[in-house]
Amino acid sequence: MFDDNTIVAIATANGIGSISIVRVSGAHALEIASKISKKETFKPRLATLCPLHTTNDELIDEALVLYFKAPFSFTGEDVVEFQCHGGVAIANMVVNEVLAYGARLANPGEFSKRAFLNNKIDLSKAEAISKIIEARSEDAVKLLAKQLKGELTSFVNDIREDLLFMLAYTEVSIDYAEDDLPSDIFEQIQNKMEKIQVKLTNTLDASKRREGMIEGFKVAIIGKPNVGKSSLLNKLLNYDRAIISDIAGTTRDTIEESVKIGTHIIKIVDTAGIRNASDVIEQIGIEKSIEAIGEADIVISLFDNSKLIDDEDLKILDLLEENSEKKIIKVVNKSDLESKLDKSNLDEFIELSTKEDINPLIKNIETILDSNTHSDEMTLISKRQVNSVEDTLYHLNMSMMPLHNGELEFFAHHITEGLEAISNITRPYENDQMLDVMFGEFCLGK
Repeated sequence: MFDDNTIVAIATANGIGSISIVRVSGAHALEIASKISKKETFKPRLATLCPLHTTNDELIDEALVLYFKAPFSFTGEDVVEFQCHGGVAIANMVVNEVLAYGARLANPGEFSKRAFLNNKIDLSKAEAISKIIEARSEDAVKLLAKQLKGELTSFVNDIREDLLFMLAYTEVSIDYAEDDLPSDIFEQIQNKMEKIQVKLTNTLDASKRREGMIEGFKVAIIGKPNVGKSSLLNKLLNYDRAIISDIAGTTRDTIEESVKIGTHIIKIVDTAGIRNASDVIEQIGIEKSIEAIGEADIVISLFDNSKLIDDEDLKILDLLEENSEKKIIKVVNKSDLESKLDKSNLDEFIELSTKEDINPLIKNIETILDSNTHSDEMTLISKRQVNSVEDTLYHLNMSMMPLHNGELEFFAHHITEGLEAISNITRPYENDQMLDVMFGEFCLGK
């Protein structure tokens, strides 16, 4: 049930700043603003400078007040924003006065929820709003801005329109004679179906390649002990984050830090050296190292140029082979020392010294990240969206056999399920939409 209470919350982050914004939404927002400011009228969308007072007529602050008249506001309701001087105390005082006049504190996400319920945004835009606030890279912001503009909404609407077309014609063909329908209708349906399947498959593939864009791509540094993993981490971070020692097994747990490369934020994981260890604690660290490989988007594997290749190196190569679907960068470290390593087993690799220049590695990482982000392909930004597309694709695949066999009731069932699944990304599907297509495009006259 829709809650018609007037709600209030501080819209800016906690802490001291130049401006704090208190947002009020609901039927009594304007009335409350008039009481606090002692100003009877506000012109919509015009910033008005006026004093704010307590119920005891004590001055709180002089602030800008903006009034957004329903339905031309973010929530679709009357909205008032008090832009007062920054600081927790002032903003809290304004909130308390709004509460004193009958409003209540907003629940987390309630302004966006009201915007959704009032058809100002759909679920894809609501998710984009949430994600863009937390975005840590320029690429993430650009992607989320497209979704805020409605790119994913248009994508979903196009698929919904085609599925509604299929469902409407199928329902009509079940109830009416075939001579009332276009002769090539099932050929049209199959063509549309194949195009949607390709579109959804490409979207899922692109989304999986780029799933680290929002939270940060994960890069795991692996190798045997003393190969220079911690030195590389410190070099990438430009400060001594990890302890460096000639003693094997110094790093016993994974160390995770974030760093910016190009326009990308990446999470770097320095792992324990992978070897046959007898120490129980070190064994746990090695197990975590192997887990980190599975979770990483990019794996940087280090080999020691100054040592002969050994069983530990071969074990690393086996792990890389088991994870060959990942982006793997092989690095021969300690290039400043005499070379003893047989590089014939490494195929492509970068040779460097972590004591000197690591720019070739950084450029390689940036190239990989650019290839995953600089694309016009549609990208899903949440597990919920991915699940919806996977469910849609499943039901479309399941519908093909009934379509070929002329089992139209089963075909219609799977199309309906697919329609509901894809609609969950933006706004739930209602059966009336299919009826609108049926009765809007067909002259049944029956």
